[in-house]
Amino acid sequence: MGAARARLNRMFSAQGKCFDVAIDHGFFNEFSFLSGIENMKKAIETVVAAGPDCVQLSSGQARLLQEIPGKNKPGLVLRTDAANIYGDALPSVLFSELIERAAEQAVRLDAVAVCVNLLLLPGQPELHRQCVRNIMSLKPECERYGMTLMVEPLVMLPNERKGGYMTDGDLRKIMALVRQGVELGADVIKADPTDDVGEYHRVIEAASGIPVLVRGGGRASDEEIVNRTVELMKQGASGIVYGRNVIQHSDPGAMTSALMAIVHEEATAEQALAILKGERA
Repeated sequence: MGAARARLNRMFSAQGKCFDVAIDHGFFNEFSFLSGIENMKKAIETVVAAGPDCVQLSSGQARLLQEIPGKNKPGLVLRTDAANIYGDALPSVLFSELIERAAEQAVRLDAVAVCVNLLLLPGQPELHRQCVRNIMSLKPECERYGMTLMVEPLVMLPNERKGGYMTDGDLRKIMALVRQGVELGADVIKADPTDDVGEYHRVIEAASGIPVLVRGGGRASDEEIVNRTVELMKQGASGIVYGRNVIQHSDPGAMTSALMAIVHEEATAEQALAILKGERA
């Protein structure tokens, strides 16, 4: 982690906390993922105005963040792999393809981190193998350029059970995949919440001191996402990476502010919901 320390310091607060807003969904060729981000320039400007720590984007859209004037912008987390696993029906051939010279592109774009998937789908060992290879090739490149490597271990349910990008909250599976991500050299882990959020401290433990940011997943009610986030932070998470629960919200700016208060100020669920309603003092 030594070479990436300067960038980690730009990602995380002095207390070691981070809120990364993911707006990289257009990378995956799914029409439903464009909801709320049809106008990317507007979506990015709205989120940036609310002041999260990071914004996660693809190499093709990163310019919309980095062209915003001023020096107080969120850090860029660069999504480095495009996959085809998110539809209601899986294609006959699955892939997760890494962009060329990812760490070098990240340096040119002044990113604070790169994000790469570690996918585990039922009955798809070759996809898992491809992701392991992606990380193995990306790690030395990140070391060379002093780039933070964020690995996203993602355990998914069979499509016939849920269909389309539904994650498996099984504690044992998440712990094992998170540990594999750490063993492969992650500087930061981005992992799903467990079905029982009260057990998430075991995922934190499996990460062996590497900071864990928790994925938001699909849209949930304000109460559900706020309560879950409060509990995850109590369990020892270093922060969150939420996308659809911000960008598909009726007020993305207010949702960002509410979640920032939970992550950085230890706000209660009641306080966060008050911010969402515009009642903050």
